[in-house]
Amino acid sequence: MQCTFRIYSLDMSGESATPPQPPPSTPSDFSGQAHHEGTKTSHPHPQDTNDSQANVRACPDPGSVADLGSSLQDLHIILNTTRIMRFRTNIAHEFTPIITCFAQASGSGARDVPSSHCPETEAVVGQIGELLRECKGTAKKIKAGRHVSTRSLNLVMGTALPQRDVAAEMAGLYFRFFESTHRILHTSSFWFTFNKFWNNPENATADSRLTVLLVVAIGSSLHDHGEGRGAWRGMVDQWVYAADAWLAVPLKNRLTVAGLQVHCLTILARQMLSVGGDLVWVSLGSLIHKAMELGLHRDPKRLPAMSVLQAEIRRRLWATIVEMAIQAALDSSMPPRISLDEFDTEAPANVNDDEMDDTTPPPLPSRPRHAGGYTSTSIQLLLLDSLPVRLRTLQRLNGLHSSLEYSDVLALSAEISDACRAATAFMRENKGLGILPFHRNMADYLVRRFLLPLHCPFATEAQNNPLFYGSVKVSLDTAMSIIAPEPDEYFSHVMAVGGGLFREGFRSAMTAVALELLVQAQAQHLDGTLHRNAQYRGVLKQAVRDMIFLSVRRIEQGETNVKAHMFLNMILTQAEAVEAGVPCEKAVAQSARESLAFCLALLRVEADRTQSFDFAVTGFDDGGDFDVYGLDADIDFDFGFLQPDASFS
Repeated sequence: MQCTFRIYSLDMSGESATPPQPPPSTPSDFSGQAHHEGTKTSHPHPQDTNDSQANVRACPDPGSVADLGSSLQDLHIILNTTRIMRFRTNIAHEFTPIITCFAQASGSGARDVPSSHCPETEAVVGQIGELLRECKGTAKKIKAGRHVSTRSLNLVMGTALPQRDVAAEMAGLYFRFFESTHRILHTSSFWFTFNKFWNNPENATADSRLTVLLVVAIGSSLHDHGEGRGAWRGMVDQWVYAADAWLAVPLKNRLTVAGLQVHCLTILARQMLSVGGDLVWVSLGSLIHKAMELGLHRDPKRLPAMSVLQAEIRRRLWATIVEMAIQAALDSSMPPRISLDEFDTEAPANVNDDEMDDTTPPPLPSRPRHAGGYTSTSIQLLLLDSLPVRLRTLQRLNGLHSSLEYSDVLALSAEISDACRAATAFMRENKGLGILPFHRNMADYLVRRFLLPLHCPFATEAQNNPLFYGSVKVSLDTAMSIIAPEPDEYFSHVMAVGGGLFREGFRSAMTAVALELLVQAQAQHLDGTLHRNAQYRGVLKQAVRDMIFLSVRRIEQGETNVKAHMFLNMILTQAEAVEAGVPCEKAVAQSARESLAFCLALLRVEADRTQSFDFAVTGFDDGGDFDVYGLDADIDFDFGFLQPDASFS
C-alpha cells in the first residue's frame, strides 16, 4: 500500500498566490464543493537536484514517510522582502475558492486564474482589489510614522524618558511575568542598577541605561496605555532601535555578560513589541557566538573561580539563550544553531534570587523540585527538561538531510506531551506559591507548540489513510490550546501584541483549524451527514470566530497585516456555504470586501494616532553612521498570512 505525502498551505504573502488546480479528473469550478480525488500516483525521486520542484515520494507503507526533503510537492525556496529563506508548498484544494478570489482581486497570477462568469461577483472582486491597495497604503503610512531614523540615532540613546514611578511599574511587570521563563537578570542587582540610573541618568553607562530601558519596554507590553499608546510606542521603539545599534558596533566592551543581557533583552523586546520579531533567528546566531566566546557554553566549575552569583547568572543566561534559539529555529524553519554536543553548562540551581548575592559562599543549595519547591527559576528548569526532545524535533524537521518517519513523530510527540504533563503536575503541586496563569500558559505554549509541525503534515493525509487520524487530534488539540489557553488577561494581551514566536504560533493554529473546518464541512456534505456532526463543526467555527476576534485585537494594537482577518472571514463564509449546499463564490467575495472595509477603518484610526517622533539623542560616545542591523524601516516586517515553513503548512 502506498501513500502520497502532501503539505498543504495558504501562502498569503504580499506576492502572488497562484490558485491550485484541481485533479485532472475533476472539473475546475469555483463553487467550493469538494471533489473526490482518485487514486494517488507516486512520483520517483527528482533526478535533477537543481530542479525547482520536488516530486512526491511514495512511502513504502502507511506507517512511514520517506526523506522529508524529497516528499514536498511543488517546493519552492523563496527569499522574501524580510530576508528570511522560507518555503512555499502547494495549497490545499479546500482553499481553492479563497485563493482564486484573492488572486483575481490582487491581480497576482492573473493568467492562470479562471475568470468569474458572474458580473456582480466580478464587481465585488474589483472592490476587494481597491481595498487591498488602500490597506497597504495606510499600513505604509503607519510604519513610516513609527520609523526611527538610524541616521538620527547615531548609535546613541534618546533623552525622552517616562516618569520614574511609571518606569518602576513597567519594570515590576517584567519581573512578575517574563523572568519566569527567560532568566536574564538577577532581581536585586537590577533594582540597584535601576535606582542608580534614575538618580543620575546622565552618567549611567550605556549597558546599564539600555538594560533599564529595555526592561521597562518589555514590561510595558502588558500595560494598556490608552490614548497615550502612540507616544509610548514611539518612545520604546526608539530604545529597541538604539539597543540594536549599540550591539552592532564591534567593540570589546560589548563582549561582556552585561552585553549579553542587553542582547537577550533586545531580542525579547523585539518579539514582545513586534519590532522585527520575525528576524530574531538571524540575531540569535550572533548572540550564541558571543555567549560561546565568553565561555557560557562551559559550566562555571570548569572555568576560573568566580562568585556563586556570577556562576548562576551565567547558567541562567545560557539556558535563556538556548531557549530563544530553538523557538526562533522553529518559527524560521532553520537549524537551531546549537546542539547538545556543543555545551556542558549545567542547569541553574532551583533557588530564588534573594537567596544569593556576591557574598554567598559555595556550594549553593538547590531546592528539591517537588511540592513546595517552587522558586523563581523553577519554570526555566521545566523548560530545560524538554530541551533535548525539542532539539531532536528541530533536527528532524529542519535538517537538510533528515528523514521523518511516523514512528519518529509518535515517539517525539509522546516525549513532548510527557514534558507538558510533568510541568502541569509540578505547577499544580505548587499552587499558591506564586505561580500565575500567565506562567502556566507561557510554559505550556513554549513546549506544546512543537507538536504542530510534527503532526500537521500527517494530519492532512488522514482522509486517505486512517492510521494518521491521531495526528488530526493532536494538531487540533494543540491549536485549540493556543487559541483558547487558560483565561488570563496578561497572556491574552501578549498574544494580541507579540510578534515573532507569538504571531507564528497564531498562524500555525489558524492553519490547523481552518483546514479541518473546510475538510469536515465538505466531506460531510458529500456524505450527507451534516446534521449528525453539527456540534463538532460548531466548535471549529467558534474557534475561527475567536481567531477573528484576536486578529481584530492585533490590528488595534498596531498590527498592519489585515490578511489574517480577511481570510478567516472567507474561510468561515465558505464553510457555511458548503453546509447550506449553495455556491460560495459570491458570498466569499462579499465577506472579503466587508472584512477589508472594517480593517481599513481600524488602520486609519491607527494612522491618525501614529506620529513621527524625532527625539533628541545624546549620551553615548561611539559615533558613526550605522544601519541598524535587520531593522531598516523599508523592510516589510509583515510576513504573508500563514506562510508555511518546510515541514508545516
